[in-house]
Amino acid sequence: MSDAAQPTAAEVRAAAEAVKTALDRHLAAVERRSGEDDQAVYEAFNELAAAAETYDELLYDRYDEVTPFEIPGAEDTLPPYAGPEEPNALSVLIRRDYAVADQHRLLAQAERVEAADDDGRGAAASATVHGALGVLFGEFEPDEIASRHKEFGLEEGDSTLWVTATDEPAEPGDWLEAPFEQIDPQRVVCRFDVSAVFDDEIDDGRLAGVHDDDLEDELDTDLDGDEDLEPLDADR
Repeated sequence: MSDAAQPTAAEVRAAAEAVKTALDRHLAAVERRSGEDDQAVYEAFNELAAAAETYDELLYDRYDEVTPFEIPGAEDTLPPYAGPEEPNALSVLIRRDYAVADQHRLLAQAERVEAADDDGRGAAASATVHGALGVLFGEFEPDEIASRHKEFGLEEGDSTLWVTATDEPAEPGDWLEAPFEQIDPQRVVCRFDVSAVFDDEIDDGRLAGVHDDDLEDELDTDLDGDEDLEPLDADR
């Protein structure tokens, strides 16, 4: 960064003062909190996170130094739950990312599936990577692919699962064209993330935004991305 673009010492000090003010406001909001999902605490947390991030950036730009703490930004948190107390329906949204680590294995597995299900279609769909992926994901359930991803030449990336509360089940076919566009963050009951960025944190992943104090105790699922899951269809 050029000298002209660097913040002034006064700007850095003003940012530090803003962090102090935001810290005081956050503590005051916590002391006055009215419940687990107090909106004032949520807003004060986000203000503190934004002030700390600004200070950290200016400190680095001016003095090439960083703060010894890290506060997650607002995008890493869920707002207070504002959905129905007794939901009549729910939606479970899941995303799993994979890298194609071994194309030869991927193609070979798809060829085996095609050979077993040969219906005389002519040109093999498994001859290309995208065709092979279509064959495998058409044949196996997503949970089975997750548990056997190495067999299919895939490498796991990040994954996330969101449980959202709804008033009534959606009409058949209502959201199929755009399944993830109408998510209300305030109706997220709980969220589970698995990522390599959490390797230095809890070994079995991270639980965020839980609004049921007993939910974590009731979960037996191992969220460690490296441990295989039982396939849904053991006969496959």
